[in-house]
Amino acid sequence: MNPYENITQEVDDSPRGPGTIAFFDLDGTIIFGYSIASVFYERVLSGQLSPVAAIQQFFSLVSHGISGTEYTKLLQEAAQTLTGVKESEFKELGDRVFERHLAGAIYPESRALIRAHQRRGHTIAILSSATPYQILPIARELGIDHVLCNHFEVVDGVFTGVVDEPVCYADGKRTAARKFAAKRDVDLDDCYFYTDGFEDVPLLEAVGMPRPLNPDFSLEQKARFKGWPVRKFSSRGFPGFRELVRTGLVYGAFFSAALQIVPTWILNQSRREAVNLAVTTWGEFGSALAGIRIKISGEHHLWERRPAVFLFNHQSAIDVLIIAKLLRRDFTAIAKQEISRNPLVAPVFRVADTVFVDRKNQSKAIDALKPVVKTLQGGLSVAIAPEGTRSLGDRLGEFKRGPFHIAMQAGVPIVPIVIHNASDVLPKGGFFIRPTRVVVDVLEPVNTDSWRPETVAAHVREVREMYLAALGQEEKGETGLKRIK
Repeated sequence: MNPYENITQEVDDSPRGPGTIAFFDLDGTIIFGYSIASVFYERVLSGQLSPVAAIQQFFSLVSHGISGTEYTKLLQEAAQTLTGVKESEFKELGDRVFERHLAGAIYPESRALIRAHQRRGHTIAILSSATPYQILPIARELGIDHVLCNHFEVVDGVFTGVVDEPVCYADGKRTAARKFAAKRDVDLDDCYFYTDGFEDVPLLEAVGMPRPLNPDFSLEQKARFKGWPVRKFSSRGFPGFRELVRTGLVYGAFFSAALQIVPTWILNQSRREAVNLAVTTWGEFGSALAGIRIKISGEHHLWERRPAVFLFNHQSAIDVLIIAKLLRRDFTAIAKQEISRNPLVAPVFRVADTVFVDRKNQSKAIDALKPVVKTLQGGLSVAIAPEGTRSLGDRLGEFKRGPFHIAMQAGVPIVPIVIHNASDVLPKGGFFIRPTRVVVDVLEPVNTDSWRPETVAAHVREVREMYLAALGQEEKGETGLKRIK
C-alpha cells in the first residue's frame, strides 16, 4: 500500500534497472528550505563563527535567497571561515544539524519518489550545490549511495579555506551529471532530474525526464513554457491556517477526552471503564480532527489474543494517537520518564496505569518494567515501542530486549504493529500536524510459549526482520548505507 501512489505512478510504471538515473537536488527538493541556513544557525549558536564572519555570511545568505546568483561567492566565504578547522568537527556538526533541523524537513512526497526509484532498481544520486556535511546524513537516512556536490579542500584532516574546482552549481551540475552518467554508459535522455531552482535549467534541458519540484517563480514559468510537469508539496515548511487549527483541536481533544475520566469513574465505579472511554474518544475524535486516515491490514490480529504485548515502530509523537485509535480499550503503555514530570499530561497517564521508564538508566528501566508482567497477567495489554525512542525519519532502529522478556515472563503473545508513515503527519522535532493517509500493517501474533531467556536475542532479531520486510527496508552490512528493496 502506497499513500503516495498518485505521485509515484510514473516511476512505478518505468523500466527497471540501473540504466535509468534519477538525480535529486537537495534544498527545496528533498527538504524544505536551505540546509546551509541550518548550518549557519548552528555555527552561530556554538560560537564557531566570529561576529564579523557571521554578519558577512548572513548577508550572503540573504543575497543568495533573493537573487540566486551569489552561491559561488557564498561558498568561498564559507570555506574561508573554516580555515584551520578540523574536518571531523564539521562532520559532527553535519550530524547535529541533520538531527535537529533537517531530518524533519524531508518532504514525504520526495521520500516516496526516491523509494519508487529504488524499487525499480534505478541509480539514484543527490546532485546539489551543498557540501557533504549537509548531504551525507540525509543520504544515509534515504539509502542513497551517490552524492555529487561541492567540496572544501582538506589537507591532513584540516580545511585550507579553498573550494575544490569545478563548483557544482548551474552549468557545473550539468557537467557533473554528464560525467556521472558517462561512467555508467547511460545517456542523459534516460535520466530524471528533480529540482526547484531556475539555475538548474541547463541540466533540466539536458535530461530526458525534467521534473521540477516546488519550483521557484522563474523555474515555474520556464516549466510551463517547456511543458515540463510541475509538482508542489506543502507537507513541510510553514503551516497553513487549517494545520494551525487542526493542531490546536487535536491537543484540545486530548484534554477533553481526559476530562471524561473523573465523572465516568465516579458514576460507574470503574476506573478502567473510564479510561477505556477516554482512550476510545480521543482515538476516534483526535484522528478525525488531525485528518489521519488509517489504511490498515490485518486488523483482526488486534483482537485475536488479548492480553498481549503490542509492539509498534516509533516514528512520531502522533503514534500515541494512532495506537489509541487502533487498540481502543484494555491496554496501558510504557512511556519515557520525562512525561511523568509534565504537569499537564502526567496525571492522565498515571490514571491510565502508564509505566514510566528512565531510558538513560538501564538498571532502573528494567526494574520499572517488572510490574508490567503483573499488569499483563491481570488482563491488561501493553503497548510499547521496542526501539525505545523515536527515529529521526522512518528508518527502523535497533530493538531493545525488554518488551520481549516481558512477553515471555507473562506468557502472552507479541503482536507487531507496523506503522509505515507516521512521521509524515508529525516528524520528530515538529509541532504542527499535517493530514495524511497512514498505512498500518498488523502482523500475526507471535507465540512466546516456547521462549527461554537464552533464546530471546534470536527472537528479537526475528521480529525485527518481520518489521523490515513489512516496511520494505533492507539493510547492508554494518558499515554500508541502508538500502530500500
